[in-house]
Amino acid sequence: MSGRKPQSSQRRGGWGGSDLEQPPITLAEALRPFWRRFSLAGLYFVIVFLLGSLGYTIIEDWRWIDSLYMAVTTVTSVGFMELYPLSPAGRNFTMALIFLGITGLGIWWALTTALIVELDLGGVLRRRRRMRGIEALSDHHIVCGVGRMGRVVVAEMLDAKHPFVVIEQDPARIALVRDAQPDLLFIEGDATLEKTLEAAQIRKARGLAACLADDAENILVCMTARHLNPELTMVARAYSEESLEKLRRAGAARVVSPNVTGGVRMAFSLLRPHVVDFLECAISGAGIELRLEQAAIPGGSHFVGQSLAELRIPQRTGLIVLSLQRARGKGPPIYNPGPETRLEAGDVMIVMGSSEQIQQLREYAGKEMELGEEGTEADHGGD
Repeated sequence: MSGRKPQSSQRRGGWGGSDLEQPPITLAEALRPFWRRFSLAGLYFVIVFLLGSLGYTIIEDWRWIDSLYMAVTTVTSVGFMELYPLSPAGRNFTMALIFLGITGLGIWWALTTALIVELDLGGVLRRRRRMRGIEALSDHHIVCGVGRMGRVVVAEMLDAKHPFVVIEQDPARIALVRDAQPDLLFIEGDATLEKTLEAAQIRKARGLAACLADDAENILVCMTARHLNPELTMVARAYSEESLEKLRRAGAARVVSPNVTGGVRMAFSLLRPHVVDFLECAISGAGIELRLEQAAIPGGSHFVGQSLAELRIPQRTGLIVLSLQRARGKGPPIYNPGPETRLEAGDVMIVMGSSEQIQQLREYAGKEMELGEEGTEADHGGD
């Protein structure tokens, strides 16, 4: 595909290949190459201890336990006092044991240093912790690609404090995002492959954002993701207008075109500049932060059956109810619903206000209301 770098070139720069091409990262398998080395070093010490015990028993005619004690303290360079006076032959034998002990200790510490350094440079423990964190994810989002648009999506996910995982094939882009977010959960691999999406726990995911640099790749990601999780909500980026319908057919619930969205935003800026200023939160200089948020009414909520007048949401929280989408898409959205409008289980309210006011709504609902992380800063003018 055009614009796509060869995989071999993207695996340079010290990262050692994609996560899915790395050797198994369980701790036991990471330590496996060192078992034989440490076993041989341990066997070396056992042989030296036995030789030392045998030597002191023969040369000095000591008891076996005394000879073993003297051999261990000598080989390990502990330096405890001698149990009994040594003969000239015993002193010569002790010097030989000291030499063997120093050699063995040098080998042991060299192996230990190599173990620590190799595990750290290879990132084995870090990858293991990261992959375990990804395996524990549920009801999360997957961001495919962290280019210019992908980084904006990541920033919004972080702001919403919703769990997510990033899939990116370019190590340089991953490093750029990790500089700002060291604890980022990511998978270095090809998002169009089933094994990569499986590693991102796509079967347990809530949504996916396809932000790759090529429309064909985004289409393939959507098709693959739809096959693995038919219930997944997908949003895709389209560079060309011809790809809009193709991405929808591939399973994307919404398709974002920077050209179309940017054009609409520019037209609005010329024709309705004050509206754009409002949506861009131009009043943020006064310390006010506006957010558009969706709030779903779950079954069993005390909101069900009550009217907006009875709930008095604006008076209690300061939020403005802009729209109401009936459960399961029953008809078009109700814009500026009146005070007599009664809520039903499954309805979704679109509200506007500050983060504190949205939190007040959650507390007012007894934390039973599902606030959608799809809400965003009131700057829907485009990327």
